[in-house]
Amino acid sequence: MERSLIILKPDAVQRGIVGEIITRFERAGFKIVGAKMLQPDYDHYFQHYEGIGTLKTRKGEEIFESQMATMQDGPVIAMVVEGVDAVEVVRKMVGATEPKSAQPGTIRGDYAHVSYGQASSIGRGVANIIHASADTNEAEQEISHWFSESEMYDYSTVHEPYTQPRKQ
Repeated sequence: MERSLIILKPDAVQRGIVGEIITRFERAGFKIVGAKMLQPDYDHYFQHYEGIGTLKTRKGEEIFESQMATMQDGPVIAMVVEGVDAVEVVRKMVGATEPKSAQPGTIRGDYAHVSYGQASSIGRGVANIIHASADTNEAEQEISHWFSESEMYDYSTVHEPYTQPRKQ
């Protein structure tokens, strides 16, 4: 089974839509194997966004710092989901990074609408509700950055007969 990191960002927590978003992943058949609420410091986010995600390298100092400030606006919910092709399917469910471009039916398409231009004009990172790992390599690095092994859980779900090999 594949795992992906999901972070429900401060704007999702502050709007009170965390339960609705988590429900979407559960209904899709993903197993939540780790979850916690926390308010990381700058260094933690620096490692996440630049050490792993190379945001500053790719997009520049201004975008990086506005994202860092936006993420520190409040607590987040971090969780790890497990399932078949988890990274790809979660990214599909989340939608395009820029909410304005996200398709209806995706999390960002249903719960956000701002554009990069609007966010930039007010000197903020784009309020896009959620982070999801971009690929399996990033997922592995992000999960180990956000969770210890003791914070991960193994249990059975009703979906597993449909995703696991048949027992002989």
